[in-house]
Amino acid sequence: VSGHGTAVAGIAAGLDSGYRGIAYESDLLVVKLGTARPCGFPRTTELMRAVNYAVSFAADRFWPLVINISFGNTYGSHDGTSLLETFMNEASNYSRNVIVTGTGNEGASAGHAAGQLVMGERERIELSVAPFETSFSVQIWKSYADQFSILLTAPDGRSLGPIEERLGPQRLENGNTRILIYYGKPSPYSRAQEVYFDFIPLKDYTDSGIWTFQLTPIELVTGHYDFWLPSGRILNPSTRFLRPVPETTLTIPSTASGVISVGAYNDSNLAYADFSGRGFTRQTRQVKPDLAAPGVDIITAKAGGGYEAVTGTSFAAPFVTGSAALLMQWGIVDGNDPFLYGEKVKAYLIRGARHLPGYTEWPNERVGYGALCVRESLPV
Repeated sequence: VSGHGTAVAGIAAGLDSGYRGIAYESDLLVVKLGTARPCGFPRTTELMRAVNYAVSFAADRFWPLVINISFGNTYGSHDGTSLLETFMNEASNYSRNVIVTGTGNEGASAGHAAGQLVMGERERIELSVAPFETSFSVQIWKSYADQFSILLTAPDGRSLGPIEERLGPQRLENGNTRILIYYGKPSPYSRAQEVYFDFIPLKDYTDSGIWTFQLTPIELVTGHYDFWLPSGRILNPSTRFLRPVPETTLTIPSTASGVISVGAYNDSNLAYADFSGRGFTRQTRQVKPDLAAPGVDIITAKAGGGYEAVTGTSFAAPFVTGSAALLMQWGIVDGNDPFLYGEKVKAYLIRGARHLPGYTEWPNERVGYGALCVRESLPV
């Protein structure tokens, strides 16, 4: 009923007397995510089950399939190696399918900070927390081989820590805020380590003002670190890092190597949309986004009838989804190329991508290899 899925489907495959979507004769398989389970990861399980259902449904019927995922979150190491990203890569190689996802709208939210530690030098990361913030979290991702201590300073100037690296939750309190801290370990899929801070109000709201994280190196191999906040849409706009890094603001699972990751640009002036999540991926430096599509003031179907204008990478992704369906129709359905799926579709779209004005380096962190152009992507 929010209209988000209706708008996405309309762009990818809508058909009406007034407007047409990209692949307007396509069949639609609509899968709605269920309610997140208590104590579960942020929609990870539901999303994997949804993708598995769609892939299995098409494989049983030997149908070509394009999956549109206009969904993502900021939780994870952003290096393409998590359980969800590994699953997406495996799913993209099963049967004849293509998976397309938007890169999220975190490019201008100031929810990411990063830096490089050097032995003998301390780093300070300042986080501004707005008044009336009910709760929020901070993720720190680093190499498991690196060791550094963390000292947290509250807005009233009180120092909390240094925080020890040990298993199990640690608890700190200051003013109206309780901070729970968890040190993670590498997973079977990733060598990265997470340090998770959960800020919880003791009354109504957490303490507002400037919270400072001080990192002091103990032993370094890579020295690189990244901080992420939750998605900007669930925080007060004034809750932000004071020295943000707009790169590596892709949402997950657009960081998976096997999917086609789509950023947004404004097709009225051919300019990058500043909200669009930027690459490249953390540490692995994969080129993401793969390409960009229109994502500003797009006219599409409205829930309950009529039309509306929508903005975001959620609505850039279905341009590429519909375009991939057209390529697969030409190749698989029409018999011109029975193997036109998976990475081959991505390769064709990358080859046909148009360069937008204002850039000298391609691919780049904002729009990848360029803007979607189906005409130039068709093989001659």
